[in-house]
Amino acid sequence: MIRDITLGQYYQTDSVIHRLDPRVKIAATFWFIVVLFIVNNVAGYLIAAVYLAGIIKISKVPFRFMMKGMKSIFVLLLITFVFNIFLTPGKVLLAWGVFHITMEGIILAIKMAVRLVFLIIGSSVMTLTTTPNNLTDGLEKLFQPLKLFRVPVHEVAMMMSIALRFIPILLEETDKIMKAQMARGADFESGNIIKRAVSLGALLEPLFISAFQRANDLAMAMEARCYRGGEGRTKMKPLIYKKADYKAYAVMTGYILISIVIGRILKINLPIGS
Repeated sequence: MIRDITLGQYYQTDSVIHRLDPRVKIAATFWFIVVLFIVNNVAGYLIAAVYLAGIIKISKVPFRFMMKGMKSIFVLLLITFVFNIFLTPGKVLLAWGVFHITMEGIILAIKMAVRLVFLIIGSSVMTLTTTPNNLTDGLEKLFQPLKLFRVPVHEVAMMMSIALRFIPILLEETDKIMKAQMARGADFESGNIIKRAVSLGALLEPLFISAFQRANDLAMAMEARCYRGGEGRTKMKPLIYKKADYKAYAVMTGYILISIVIGRILKINLPIGS
């Protein structure tokens, strides 16, 4: 299951999406997530599904590889689904003691599950098609206006990039620790949820020690190379918009307008379903 987490990983291949400016991909991911929570009807979700499927197809990242990351959030999806079903007031369909399943709860649970799945997949497309270095450069460029408020933009972007880069490293380290402990007789697969949680707790101590050691090594390496932040630093590959980037912005704008317009039309014609 640890190996199935794809967040923070980069999938090496050659595609139009991989060659896009990281600022375009960051902006597209942000607005895709915003539109997901603005649109509140079936047509909007279908448009989002078609748009996302097209992006995945163009990115040349195997859909099966991308769906591996969904296994890690299955518990979160299940908790969200159950909470929305039982805690949303409305027309009661089934009652069992203090628990009530309502029609509004089922509809809201489905909507939230769809949004969460699309959000995870959409974010994964960005991280799978963008290297950590490009992601850092893109974030730093987009956050440049915050320098007027004395925000350390370069440092913030660097921290986010390092955090993303450390995710697959820590996952690999966790997998090695689990295999080493299983070879010594540890059991992480049998028993109930509580027993498994207690067993996984034994991984925390060696994992934290490894994480702090890696962080210390990274800090010493940066200090040995006289790293002093982004002030006055130049870039070997400066970010420059190309024709493909402007076309991507146009596609993104078209998706936003189509989703919002169709949502408005359905809200007027079908007020009950909205």
